[in-house]
Parts: sequence; C-alpha cells; structure tokens
Amino acid sequence: MLVDLIMVPDNKIEAIGSVLKDEKRPLKERFRALFTLRNLGGDTAIAAISQCFDDPSALLKHELAYCLGQMGDVKAIPKLIEVLKDVQQEPMVRHEAGEALGAIGDPSVLTLLREYSKDPVVEVAETCQLAVGRIEWLQSEAKEREKFESDGKFLSVDPTPPSTETSTEKLREILLDESLPLFDRYRAMFSLRNMNTPESAKALSAGFKCSSALFRHEIGYVLGQMASDAVVDELAAVVRDEKENEMVRHEAAEALGSVATERAMAVLKDYLGDEARVVRESCEVALDMSEYENSSEFQYADGLVKLEQQQSEKVCS
Repeated sequence: MLVDLIMVPDNKIEAIGSVLKDEKRPLKERFRALFTLRNLGGDTAIAAISQCFDDPSALLKHELAYCLGQMGDVKAIPKLIEVLKDVQQEPMVRHEAGEALGAIGDPSVLTLLREYSKDPVVEVAETCQLAVGRIEWLQSEAKEREKFESDGKFLSVDPTPPSTETSTEKLREILLDESLPLFDRYRAMFSLRNMNTPESAKALSAGFKCSSALFRHEIGYVLGQMASDAVVDELAAVVRDEKENEMVRHEAAEALGSVATERAMAVLKDYLGDEARVVRESCEVALDMSEYENSSEFQYADGLVKLEQQQSEKVCS
C-alpha cells in the first residue's frame, strides 16, 4: 500500500484532499484521492475526508463514511456520529456512518448505537443493530475462540465476524432464513464470501430475494469483493431493476466493476445515464475500477501514486 511505500508530508496529503473536495473534478478522480487518503491514514487524512460530507453526491459521502470506518481511527468518531445523527443526510450515508462506528469498534459509542437501533429509517436501524452486535462480540470471549481459516483473503473490516459453520449448504440455509437474527445471517454471508467459490457466490446471490434492502446491499458488496464472474447475470439483473432500492443497485453496479469482464462492463455502460444519480455515478466509478482491474499499471485502491504526485506537485508548487 501507498502508506507502506512513502511517508507523505501533511501539505501533500492536504493537496490530495483538495482533489477529493473539488466538485468540478470527475468523480473517478475524487474516488482515487479518497482511497489514497484512506491508505495514508492519520489526522490530516481524516480531516480531509471529514470536510466533504456536504457534497451533493450521496455515493461519495457514503464512501467517505466507509473509508473512515475502515481506517479504524477513533479520531473519526465525532464526525461519524454527526453524520449518523443528521436526518438531512441520505439513508445510505447515515447507514454507512453507523457501520463505520461499528468497524472502529470503540465501546464508547454503544449507547448511541443502541439509541439509533430504533431509528425510523430501517436501513439505519438495522445497521446500528449490527454495529452493536459487532462491538459486543469484540468484547466477548468468542473473539478469542472463533477463527476462520480463509478470513485473511479479504482486507475489509466487516460488520460481523464470519460464522464457524463450514458447509456451503448449511450456510446458505442460514443466510436465507429471515426468522434468524440479522447478525447470524451476516456471519453466514461472510463465511460464504471467504470460501470464494462459484458455489458460494451462487448461494450468496440467492440473498437478493430477501426482504431487507440493507441485507441485499451487503450481498452486492461481498460479491464485489469476490469478483466472481459466476454471478454476472444476477448482478446485472439487480442493476436493471429500476424498482430495486438504489443502495442495492449501486452495490451491484460496483460489484460488476470488480468482476471487470466484457459482459459486466457492457451492463455498466448501459446504465451510465440512469435516472438515479447514485446508480449512474456507481456505473461511472465501476467502469474506472474495471479499467484498473484490466491494467497492469497499479492497483485501483492502494496505489494512486501518479495522482498523488501530479496533484500534490500542482497544488503545492
């Protein structure tokens, strides 16, 4: 990762932040700047990300909150609390702020998360319930007992730990059983992701029929992490479904960008003009991801050295 390669002075981090904040720049450039800031970490990067929650793009703000959570720094907590409480923010942004608080895992936010577990916006309430469950799990002895052999394949901080179950069929049953607690079904979801086989991807895609939009959105997210071309048809069907929740369609679009096959890219190109802003922006960003997946230059999410050099030299010269 970039942070492992170079020590970047604050003025250059601020220059990258200026790219992120510039609404006149293409969204794909701003996303690259955001991922660079996430990988660099530290106070200056957190401040730069935190300044952008007044942006008109719900997709970008959602990703801002996600990155703050993945950075795992308690200094991001005040801004995330502010976003979670702000009922003027889009549900997908507030949801991501709640999930980010759970990802950071500091027990100081438990009371707040329990309060917002009853939020009238279902996606926000369910997210906060999961975040409470994650922090409580981190405080329990189960954290020391439960291990999963392929957990290290994916670098994200997840809303729940994976299940201890190892049968694909049984995990599919748990995943789809809507009578079970959402926390348990998420655990099955991440175990299926960690298996990372065509069979487990197919099992996960069955979750697109479940009733919770939050759950369906997370299915799209983990399929994107797997980048399995076994479920391109299922992901494409979600993107094409104009009656589907926008946050679900957005994740399915970004998952197609991770798959990065010609079939996947064709779907994204078809929806660059979608009426829903978050969907068309997701297609734009996903196509950029696809280009990087098919490029030998450098990784989309953890390089971006060229952008950092170009923009910091321009702004700081």
